Amino acid sequence: MRQQKDHTYKIAVTGLLAALSYAVFTYGQIRILLPGGDATSIHLGNAVCVLGALLAGGFAGGLGGAIGMTIGDLLDPVYVVYAPKTFLCKLLIGLIAGFVAHRLGHIEHSRERRQVMRWAILASAAGLAFNVIADPLIGYVYKLWIIGRPAAEVTLAWNIASTSINAVISAVVSVAGYMALRPALRRAGLFNALSAKS
Repeated sequence: MRQQKDHTYKIAVTGLLAALSYAVFTYGQIRILLPGGDATSIHLGNAVCVLGALLAGGFAGGLGGAIGMTIGDLLDPVYVVYAPKTFLCKLLIGLIAGFVAHRLGHIEHSRERRQVMRWAILASAAGLAFNVIADPLIGYVYKLWIIGRPAAEVTLAWNIASTSINAVISAVVSVAGYMALRPALRRAGLFNALSAKS
């Protein structure tokens, strides 16, 4: 019965993370138009992936963020072609951050605030560093094949810059959010139901 209740919480949290990532990506982004009709943006969608991975584990956090931002891409005529890349990259952000936080750092069991913060920072840095490399690289390869080399090279620098800015902002927001939510969830008795067990 307890396992079924925990599973239900994880599904609900994944849905909540999907809705939150969709909202912050779609309505909270600062869009930067690029040559050739392309665009990049500054947003907090990646922070939702990392926060979800810290709270509920890598799969739930990554899947929630991936679903929300992929839906955002699918409903936007500029980003629609990037939906598969978005799903893959955001899922992997969550999986990497969750692995570092829960498998290496065991933050769900630690009571020491400094240790939890250290592992939360390392986890967010690992997941977002992956994205800083993978997102522009995958986008570059796609643009190279579809729209030609000159356009791919022009947009690559912009994508690296925006992804790097997103990473720094997302790391700060996700770690601060986790450190604020963790005690509140523990007091409410929800922390153990959400924490990663896999």
